[in-house]
Amino acid sequence: MPPPPPEWVKKLTPSGPQGSELLKQERGRSNLPVEELSTFLFGNEARERKQRILKVLESDEAFDKSQNYFAGRVDRFETALARAKRLAQISAKNNWSYDEHYTAVDLISEPGPYGLHDSMFLKTLQEQGTPEQHKLFLEKARKYEYIGCYAQTELGHGSNVRGLETVAVWDPSDKTFVIHSPHLTASKWWIGSLGRTANHAVVMAQLIINGKPYGPHPFVVQIRDLKTHQPLENIYVGDIGPKFGYNTMDNGFLLFNKVKIPHRNMLARFSGVDPNTNKYIQPSRATLVYGTLTFIRSSIVMQAGGVLARGVTIAVRYCAIRRQFQDRDAKDQRGETPVLNYRMVQVRLLTLLAATYALHFTGKAMMELYQENQKAVNKEKTEESNPRGAGPEETSPGSDLVADLHATSCGLKSLASSTAAEGLEVCRRACGGHGYSSFSGIGPWYADYLPTTTWEGDNYMLTQQVARYLLKAARSVLNGERPTNDTTRILTNFHTKRDIGAAFDIGSKDEDIVAAFAWRTSYLTFEALRHRDVEKKSWNELLVDFYRLSRAHSQYLVVKNFYATLSAGNTRAELSNETTALLHKLFRLYALHTLESEASEFFTSGACTVKQIQLTRATAVMRLLEEIRPHAVRLVDAWDFPDWQLDSSLGRYDGKVYEDMFYRASQLNPLNDVTINPFPNDKTLFQSKL
Repeated sequence: MPPPPPEWVKKLTPSGPQGSELLKQERGRSNLPVEELSTFLFGNEARERKQRILKVLESDEAFDKSQNYFAGRVDRFETALARAKRLAQISAKNNWSYDEHYTAVDLISEPGPYGLHDSMFLKTLQEQGTPEQHKLFLEKARKYEYIGCYAQTELGHGSNVRGLETVAVWDPSDKTFVIHSPHLTASKWWIGSLGRTANHAVVMAQLIINGKPYGPHPFVVQIRDLKTHQPLENIYVGDIGPKFGYNTMDNGFLLFNKVKIPHRNMLARFSGVDPNTNKYIQPSRATLVYGTLTFIRSSIVMQAGGVLARGVTIAVRYCAIRRQFQDRDAKDQRGETPVLNYRMVQVRLLTLLAATYALHFTGKAMMELYQENQKAVNKEKTEESNPRGAGPEETSPGSDLVADLHATSCGLKSLASSTAAEGLEVCRRACGGHGYSSFSGIGPWYADYLPTTTWEGDNYMLTQQVARYLLKAARSVLNGERPTNDTTRILTNFHTKRDIGAAFDIGSKDEDIVAAFAWRTSYLTFEALRHRDVEKKSWNELLVDFYRLSRAHSQYLVVKNFYATLSAGNTRAELSNETTALLHKLFRLYALHTLESEASEFFTSGACTVKQIQLTRATAVMRLLEEIRPHAVRLVDAWDFPDWQLDSSLGRYDGKVYEDMFYRASQLNPLNDVTINPFPNDKTLFQSKL
């Protein structure tokens, strides 16, 4: 470590009002009960659990974060692996529950080498495996005797799962499957935990029986020796190299050269191969085999609010401290203006602050929908399934049970992760030059989160799934079928009243704002259906329309869920009237800012008039920004992020921004302990640490 600074440097303090004083003043301007709101968001049990586990992690040297922003790729991976192993040890020693373990993972806040094992590998074994396979694979995986990953994406195929090139050929002579990579592009690629950590993989491969393909299916394949950890024969595996972010995770590649696995290694809860007849056993519903992806997408929606809230917390706190220029129109103001007072900063940050709450409540609703569908699937009796239709609108006939969940998870995954990723970059920029420093805590977090917009379904490609579902729902309305869920209800309402028109009072009625979003979604749905069924436009021609439709439908769902939360009886029981009123302002800010950002569609659909849009833009949103501004710091405090978790100089709870930045740069930076020879006429090119 570098030598300590001289005494005269230690005595220096930031000029002007101290950050701690400024945040104290900010919190003093609002009477928002932070504890009450935080408990409403997460519950007492979760908050207590976080504080208890935080103490364990902070006291263990394996989780020291002081060098996080300085280490290179190899060191970062080795440190992440050490932390993952230590966490597994602590978790086993204390008999931590699932919630306790993942609270620790959330606090550590880095992608770990066990990430895909703990999530998709275990989840797939649990949901796709039979009871016998649970004993064979899942029990050992839970003990980390088997460490696995989920090998789906390939070098040449990502979103198009049906186009995967890896094959699993059934060999009736010895009742085995032959796993093979026929082309270089069949190499599994981007697979988390595969590069150096995993010894097993759930491999998605095209099932081939007697020369006939049956589509992608999951197979458990051992890839490394359990003692030497070396690749098994005819398996080539390794790490794919450094990425834009996510460099604590060993994303890997994997190739097979006719590797035989036993019949029991095909996960067979929903489908399989009869070893006696060599016949394919079809799933009762084709969509059931994609249950893992639906769970992961639902989880992404659930996490999006908290992901964005980290950046918003850092940016709001720093912009309340940071002072730049002088507002010449402000009365009785001395010195420079707090950046958060500028309306241009408010319209970027406070609208994102509203989005964090909107996404949080939507994520909870998404997970509730997932759990309800899982219960229904588990209860459902096996039925004869129909083959997948050839038309692009047909996901699978007979998939009504999960169609709503599938479409909702696709649309909200796309919208929520895009909102979070794009919002983090807005937060970073709002922090000015210091936002570019890793010490801000935003840039590294953004880089690690960014792949979420691509994996588990590319955010643009996923919108087609939503469009398929909405077109099918609209056809049912035109056929006179009775509404069976919220989607067909709003479509039926629009179809019945479209000739009369809408008359929504978005200026004063929250429920009318929700209705306006539903009207816009319905209009775009029937327009897309007209283009497809009447004008006979090709699917490719309509992809841009479908993207807009999916975005509109998903924004409706977010607005609806936010409003439903505020209207629920438990909300009024758990929150004071003042807190509820403030949340209603956040609701209106999110909804009206979204409305004016998408103004053309609201006007074209007849959901709003030009005058309403003008008043929203010029008056309503600006007034809400002014009313929410005094509460901004307390509203981010309610997210309850410990400083240890944020790992940010700019986002410190105590406001000691500049002291922390200087300390990290001068005392933690290993480059400052390297003496160099800068002259080009010296034959020494590479420096060594002295």
